[in-house]
Amino acid sequence: MTASASHSSSVPRFRGVVLLLLASLMLTGCASWSPWSRRDKSVRDQEKYGFTADTRIKKLAERSKAVKSESTQNQQEFTQDLVRMMLEEHDPRVRSKILETAAEYDTAAATAICTGAMQDPNEMVRIRACDVWAKRGGAEAVQLLATRFQTDTDLDVRLRALKMLGELKDKQAIPVLARALEDGDPAVQYRAVASLKQVSGRDLGNDVNAWREWAADPEANKAEWSIAEGFRRLF
Repeated sequence: MTASASHSSSVPRFRGVVLLLLASLMLTGCASWSPWSRRDKSVRDQEKYGFTADTRIKKLAERSKAVKSESTQNQQEFTQDLVRMMLEEHDPRVRSKILETAAEYDTAAATAICTGAMQDPNEMVRIRACDVWAKRGGAEAVQLLATRFQTDTDLDVRLRALKMLGELKDKQAIPVLARALEDGDPAVQYRAVASLKQVSGRDLGNDVNAWREWAADPEANKAEWSIAEGFRRLF
């Protein structure tokens, strides 16, 4: 499959993920919301085609700054509008900014954007989504980052997912990091080792085999590795 064909197939998949999330939101209390009815078509067309990406980013930042001091209802409506913008926006730089903006709000629509962005057709947006989930944390973050590492076709995205799993410092990430040690790419192995150091709070050096042995049974090796680490610090 060519790069263009892969990109084309990923676009509807990304949009489908967000739309499914939105359908779920509507069933849980947002059924009356319709983002496409909030503005008439002429205004939407002007926003999409009449402004440069830098202008759209600037306007988005200004609007978000104002909304933060407004009511909870206005913030919910703003993030719902961000969903519409995310689906219509063709520039990945702007989509990245929409994602980063949404991550600042604790609403169902904002979560939908953050989740859907993990399958954005552009690797830059997916990388930003990994960063966002490292900040949000929780079991969902571990699952999404693990999936991104295991399924993404872009090496930079996979490496960022591994890095952010380390940033979470959540022991639930150990199994996926252990599997990453078996990857054929040395860069992936190195990143997995660095993240295991963060998650485990241990430093077994950069020997992949040592980490494989530890990851096979972290609790069983706890005392043994503690002694080894003590000697390493001394010498």
